[in-house]
Amino acid sequence: MKTLISLQGLRKTYTIGTQVVHALDGLDLQIDRNEYVALMGPSGSGKSTLMNILGCLDSPTQGNYTLNQQDVAHLNEDQLAEIRNREIGFVFQTFN
Repeated sequence: MKTLISLQGLRKTYTIGTQVVHALDGLDLQIDRNEYVALMGPSGSGKSTLMNILGCLDSPTQGNYTLNQQDVAHLNEDQLAEIRNREIGFVFQTFN
C-alpha cells in the first residue's frame, strides 16, 4: 500500500515561562492511503499537538513529516494552505 503520512523522529517542544514541555518526543508513525487511524490518550498526551502538525497548522520542533511524498518542512505558506484546502479534512473540537 502507498504511504500517505510518514513521521520520523517528530518532536514538538513548548516553552512556557521557565518550563519546557515536550509535547511530542521522537514520534515515528506511518499511515497508508485508505487506512483508518484513531488517536486516543489522556489529556496532555500530545493528541492535539500531533493533529495540528498533521493538519499543517503547526510545525514540529524537530523530525520529518512527509505527506504524499512531499516534505512538509520545505513548503511555503501558500503551498501549506493549498494542502489544507485540498487534502486535509479537519473537524475542530471547539469553535475557533
